[in-house]
Amino acid sequence: MSADRRTLVTLAVLAMMWLVLNRLTDGVFLTPRNLANLAVQSSVVGILACGMVLVIVARHIDLSVGSLLGFTGMVVAALQAEWLPESGWTWPVALIGALLLGAALGAWQGAWVAYGRLPAFVVTLAGLLAFRGAAWLVSDGRTVSPLLPQHALLGGGIEGFVGARWSWILGALGVAALVGLRTRARARRIRVGVPVRPLPAEVFELASVCAGILAFVAVMNAYTLPRSDVARGIPVPVLILIAVAVGLSVLARSTRFGRHVFAVGGSPQAAERVGIDVRRVSVGVFALMGVLCAVAGIVTTARLEAATSSMGTLAELQAIAAAVLGGTSLAGGVGSVGGAVLGAIVMQTLDNGMVLLGISSPARQICIGGVLLVAVWLDGALRRRAER
Repeated sequence: MSADRRTLVTLAVLAMMWLVLNRLTDGVFLTPRNLANLAVQSSVVGILACGMVLVIVARHIDLSVGSLLGFTGMVVAALQAEWLPESGWTWPVALIGALLLGAALGAWQGAWVAYGRLPAFVVTLAGLLAFRGAAWLVSDGRTVSPLLPQHALLGGGIEGFVGARWSWILGALGVAALVGLRTRARARRIRVGVPVRPLPAEVFELASVCAGILAFVAVMNAYTLPRSDVARGIPVPVLILIAVAVGLSVLARSTRFGRHVFAVGGSPQAAERVGIDVRRVSVGVFALMGVLCAVAGIVTTARLEAATSSMGTLAELQAIAAAVLGGTSLAGGVGSVGGAVLGAIVMQTLDNGMVLLGISSPARQICIGGVLLVAVWLDGALRRRAER
C-alpha cells in the first residue's frame, strides 16, 4: 500500500471513529470544546511521535521517551519553583536547561547504541528505568509547584490560546505557504522531467487540505471563553506541535541529515559504503528525540501547572503506536512525520472517546495495547505484501 493510500485509509478510519463516537456521546464529541481539548491532548503524543519516526526509520527504537519526558519536565519545574531565584531570567533558563538536558541524555543513549554497539531496545529500556528514578529523586516523590504564570501559557490553559485574529492570520499564512510550496514543487518536477499527477487531482487534494486548515481554525474559534463570546483560537500546544511537525518534515526531506537517516534505515551497510557516518546519524536521531522529550515535558508541566513523578508513564507506547499507525515501518527506511501526527490524533481520539463514555482507565489501557498490537501486525502484513 502506498503512503498516500495509507494516509487516506487512516483519514477514513478517523472520520468513522469521530462519527461513531459523536453518536455514542449524544453529540458531545464533535463540540468545539471537546475538539479543542482533543487537539491539546494530541500535542504531547504528536511531538513524541514526530521524533519517534526518525528513530524507527533509522532502525532503532526508544522505550525511554516517557521517562525522559517526566525527568526533563520535573527539572524544568524544579528550576522554576525551587532551584533558581525568581527573576526575569528564571523561565528562559529553565526552558533552555531542560532542552539541553534532553539533548545530552538522548545523545548519551545514542552513543551507547552507536559506539557501544548495544541494542537500542536494551539501552532505552535502561533509560526508561533510570530516568524515572531520576525524576523521583529530584522531587522525592513530591508534586513540584507552583510554576511561573508565563509557563502555563504553553499548556493551553485558560489563557494558552492565541485568539481569533491571530488564528485566522496563521491559518491564512499556512494556506498560502502550502499553495506556494506545492506549486513550486510541481513546476520543478515538470522542469526536470519527473512525472506528475494530473492537475485536477492535485488541485482537488490541495483544495481539500486548505479547506481542512480553515475548518480547523473555524472550530478552534468556535470555542469561547467561559460566560462570553470571545473566541479562544488555536491552543499554544497545538502551535508547538505544528512547528515541530513542519520543522522535522523539512529536516527529513530537505537536509543532508534527513536523507542520511532514510539511507541508513534502508540499508546501514550500503549507507556506510557510500561514506555516510552511520554512528553519527544514530547519535543524532537519539539526541533529537531527547530534545523533543524535553519539549513534551515542558508542555505537560505547563498543562498541569505542576510536575509529578508519574508524568509521561506509558507515553513511549503511545508514541510508537502513533508512528506505526501513521505509516512508519518497524523494519526501518519508511516513515512520515505527517502520518505520525495523524496517528497521534487517532490514538487520542480513542482515549478521549473512551473517557467521554465513562470507560475505566484499566480498560482504556487494554484497548490502547490492542491498538498497538494491531498496528504492528498491519505494518508486518503490508511489508510482506510489498515484498511479494
